[in-house]
Amino acid sequence: MKDIEGRADIDLLVDTFYAKVREDEVIGPFFNDVAKVNWEEHLPHLKDFWEAGLFHSVGFKGNIIRTHQELNSKSAMRKEHFEHWVDLFSTTVNDLFSGPMAEAAKQKAWTMSVVIQMKL
Repeated sequence: MKDIEGRADIDLLVDTFYAKVREDEVIGPFFNDVAKVNWEEHLPHLKDFWEAGLFHSVGFKGNIIRTHQELNSKSAMRKEHFEHWVDLFSTTVNDLFSGPMAEAAKQKAWTMSVVIQMKL
């Protein structure tokens, strides 16, 4: 398997991961029912976020803390939800990629989940 090398790989990772999220019984309802995510509109932002996080690009504009705080005010997110999100993300990375950037993506996901939980 190859490592995450650029935007095309980010696109594959995000598309694959969030296809799983939409169908997931544990965290899918947060996205589908609570946030009512418009995936066509939201996926490009998620891809920009991951590209910025892994490759230090400047395309992402947003405040993930505020977004999650607003979502949490509608439906409380627990530690188990974040752990499940990280596990699903890590499994998706492992299914698609191998290498230093793949490991960095998994570490970033875990770190982000911890920071968001602390801010809630």
